[in-house]
Amino acid sequence: MTTAIICTAILASAVFILGLNVSIRRGQTHKAGGSQYTTDPDDKLYVAIRAHGNASEYVPTLIVLFLLVGARSPDFVAIPLIIGATLARLAHAYGMLSAGSLNVETKYRFGGAAATYIFGVALAIAAAVSLF
Repeated sequence: MTTAIICTAILASAVFILGLNVSIRRGQTHKAGGSQYTTDPDDKLYVAIRAHGNASEYVPTLIVLFLLVGARSPDFVAIPLIIGATLARLAHAYGMLSAGSLNVETKYRFGGAAATYIFGVALAIAAAVSLF
């Protein structure tokens, strides 16, 4: 369960850090006279907004699954799934922000997204199986 709590704290912190990045980018854009409502995939503000939004879509569900699986499943099941999902989300965020454009598909972004689906489904299955 300790791993579940640590990884929950890591992902929750990541959501807040990504949100802070959006706030910083908004301030920079405002000072430069740019649009706060950009949809340009090359705009750093838009990239920051999407990275934060994407994390906000997946992290809450993962946190619930972390806590369920961490509490009800054996460690040999829970720990690899929880750590894998955490690394997947961090890789995805890094891949989005480091590319500088949403038009650029990096191995971290693609791998993080694919691993999020794989570990997310595996965590959901582990949570369901833990009922029996």
